[in-house]
Amino acid sequence: MPQLSETVLAPELDGGQWIQHGPISLKAVRDKAIVLVDFWDYTCVNCIRTLPYVVAWNNRYQQSGLVVVGVHAPEFSFAREGSHVAEAAARFGLEYPIVLDNEYAIWRAYSNRFWPAKYLVDAKGRIRYYHFGEGAYQETEVAIQGLLRELNPSASLPPPMEPVRDSDRPGAVCYRVTPELYLGHARGQFGNFEGVVRDRPHDYRDMGPHVEGMSYLAGRWRVGQESARSEAAGAAISLRYTAKDVNLVMGPATGASVRAEITIESGQRPGDDVKFESERGFITVDRPRMYSVVANESVVSGAVTIRAEAAGLAAYAFTFISCVAS
Repeated sequence: MPQLSETVLAPELDGGQWIQHGPISLKAVRDKAIVLVDFWDYTCVNCIRTLPYVVAWNNRYQQSGLVVVGVHAPEFSFAREGSHVAEAAARFGLEYPIVLDNEYAIWRAYSNRFWPAKYLVDAKGRIRYYHFGEGAYQETEVAIQGLLRELNPSASLPPPMEPVRDSDRPGAVCYRVTPELYLGHARGQFGNFEGVVRDRPHDYRDMGPHVEGMSYLAGRWRVGQESARSEAAGAAISLRYTAKDVNLVMGPATGASVRAEITIESGQRPGDDVKFESERGFITVDRPRMYSVVANESVVSGAVTIRAEAAGLAAYAFTFISCVAS
């Protein structure tokens, strides 16, 4: 279990903007509560997959002395906007305090480097447990219960909750899949022969064939630092991948919604955000968030193309899910 020395004091949650049920002072709740500090980003697939557990722990243990604080550290510039985070919090059912850490003040104070990251602070203000990434849900809940019993030895606590997904159960297998693919020139990996032209419109040619782990542009795109933005109808992004699910962080660059046609190989299953007209699949991109493009039952090798119906589609990053039930 990743535990720290009992002498490590947790930094205060200073430097951010509280948008929900705050502010929370660790000093003020000392001797009264334990605190779960959860660093997250609302577009991060790994963060999103942990949120059902964080919500459940908040509901289960709030009355017993647990305070959950969501520290929202944005991965993309649009995620600095409080209204986007508030909308996501409502969509995911997050009812605990949330602070916008847009300048990474709290992130730096904790020397954090990961999304998601969880730190448990005991009733004396000491960091006693941490976990980075997905998984270890029962282990984390047992750690929560241990600190609650230190706070109140007579506390009546339920058994740790059952996994919310089959892929979280013992014996599940997590495969090596295509790594996250960014679509801006700062971190992007593009397979186009001519490379990318930075920060101005350019007409791209997708000559094929496609290599897994690369994104391929076709049509007119403007590749900025953190995203690729369609500059004309028909602009497309294609890739080959190995994964169970494929997600894409997208947003409407001009504020108005824009549709993207989704073409996937035979045998793949479209994601939850894909809607059909006749036999053609589309995603309506009406706000910046993560969209589900492909949702297979197992890890497969496949291909997908996203084609903008108009200018103004901003694409930020592909993310992939690797774990399946045994």
